[in-house]
Amino acid sequence: MTETKKGESYILAETLLWSLFPVITVISLNQLRPMFSLALSSFFAAIFFACVITYKKLWHELKERKALWDVLWGTLLLGIIYYLLQFAGLSLSTPGNAALVSQMEILFSFLLFNVWKKERIDFLHLTGSGLMLMGAAVVLLPKGSGVALGDLLILISAAVAPFGNLFQGRARKQISSYTIMFLRNAISFPVILFIAFLLGQTHSEVNTFKSLWPVIINGIFLLGISKILWLEAIHRIPVVKANAFNCIGPAFTLIYAYLLLGQRPNAFQIFSLVPISIGIYLLTRPAKQTP
Repeated sequence: MTETKKGESYILAETLLWSLFPVITVISLNQLRPMFSLALSSFFAAIFFACVITYKKLWHELKERKALWDVLWGTLLLGIIYYLLQFAGLSLSTPGNAALVSQMEILFSFLLFNVWKKERIDFLHLTGSGLMLMGAAVVLLPKGSGVALGDLLILISAAVAPFGNLFQGRARKQISSYTIMFLRNAISFPVILFIAFLLGQTHSEVNTFKSLWPVIINGIFLLGISKILWLEAIHRIPVVKANAFNCIGPAFTLIYAYLLLGQRPNAFQIFSLVPISIGIYLLTRPAKQTP
């Protein structure tokens, strides 16, 4: 198997795995409040990455102080704000809607880096942006009665993610992604746990026990293994190609939601898959070079 084929296999496995995230999170929220569920997920993810950097002998990277500020900013934006919005949004929305609206992260990333680099947006990418906006509008405003709060929180999280990725990218130049992920989850856990208790999102031992398995899945498999698959994939194929593969994620989320939660996809969700998928494909195409 060539390196390209390996990369495509990794990203396909990552997409199939990460598509479970909204569904498993909703299952955990049946027993736990959003903030406490997120705190436990971060705890198990931190343990997982601690084992990884122990195996890879990367503990010395914690001494790289130059990367600390970028890691802290990335943790604030991605590890805390992004997932706070995701978990809060999923407590008020459906996994299908969350998966579809989350795809807007690709559009926000494109716009951020395009504006940051002051590059001209060509017609192909402009069309892709328009299609993604149309697809998101179908999900957000199905009845024209206003945007649901849960979907709006998911949309805001998608806008926050590119800024976090910017700081994480800086830190990646100095330390490994495994160390970044360990620090991100290790720092996020106590902060989110404090917020959970501050908001009065208490729990009982019975509820915690019943929700332990989805929280462990979230922490180890989704916030852990799926991230490793992503890292292994983008070492072998371009990030834009990886993003293009990810456009099939919402379809699998809708399938998982039906199989595990009994939630049938509605007509708005199915229709929105078309413009969002085409939009992602166009946005991940290389820009035409001007002579």
